[in-house]
Amino acid sequence: MPAEVDQNVIVYFGGEYVPLREARVGILTHALHYGTGVFEGIRGYWNDAEQQLFLVRPVEHYQRWKQNCGILRIEVPETAERLSEITAELVRRNGFRTDIYVRPLAYKSAERVGVRTDDQDAFALVALPFGAYLPDKGLHAGVSAWRRIEDNAIPARGKICGAYVNSVLASDDARQAGFDEALLLNESGQVAEGATCNLFMVRKGRLITPAVTENVLEGITRDSVMELARRELGLEIAERAMDRSELYVCDELFLTGTAVGVAAVVRVDHRRVGDGAIGAVTRDVRRLYFEAVRGNLATYRKWVVPAFPQRQEAELQSVGGEKAAKGD
Repeated sequence: MPAEVDQNVIVYFGGEYVPLREARVGILTHALHYGTGVFEGIRGYWNDAEQQLFLVRPVEHYQRWKQNCGILRIEVPETAERLSEITAELVRRNGFRTDIYVRPLAYKSAERVGVRTDDQDAFALVALPFGAYLPDKGLHAGVSAWRRIEDNAIPARGKICGAYVNSVLASDDARQAGFDEALLLNESGQVAEGATCNLFMVRKGRLITPAVTENVLEGITRDSVMELARRELGLEIAERAMDRSELYVCDELFLTGTAVGVAAVVRVDHRRVGDGAIGAVTRDVRRLYFEAVRGNLATYRKWVVPAFPQRQEAELQSVGGEKAAKGD
């Protein structure tokens, strides 16, 4: 994500398409003081061959967002399908022809002091150009001293704004210590997830990931990766509790999430994962995932929604022929 966001980018705020510079909230807004907001993350990937930007599973993301908003009794009146259409319109109005990240945010909007909530809700959608979230290399991760919040405190599955102080603290400590990413344990001492990502490990040919009951986000990228691993790679997948020491003896380790996609971890707490290089399973999963989300795998076109009007098949074939003739 760029250090400075273009203030002229068009966003959806207050039911209108407006420049980002006009989308402002008051300093007494309830969500600013008490963390009473719920956000979501959606990726869009540019496919140069098709001259198309594909939104990745937007309806499912918006369905999850609306469900999570219910935890704080925040009402988002639009349907998931309508929200997906608004997002595509943002892409078109901004003329994005690059990878993007979409940030929906719903929040308690009353401007007053007092923790008690009311029915004053608002929401906004922002889409921004967005490249790689984490370095595109094997990552060095560290197990954080901060524990993942418990479901009976603030549900980690909910993407509740205030809960992300937990991730901020863990991420800041990790980076101060020289790590690329933090890994968190839950209060039982089992591995939960990364600060902003789900976690998978490979042991003896099996793919293992913490169950959603281990205080982790019910990740849509996580779900996509499991389907790809089962269908395309024939891997057995186990969802179960994971001990910290398993991170040190596993064959491969990788993170998944909307922002990160699929990212390999090659060191944990100054110990090599496997042979210290990106493993074969991780490479295969990553390759399949990024092919799927760019619309290049026919079986998984169900996951992507084109933001621009779709071009005719004959035109696409003509583009493909031209590229082949040029040797691209």
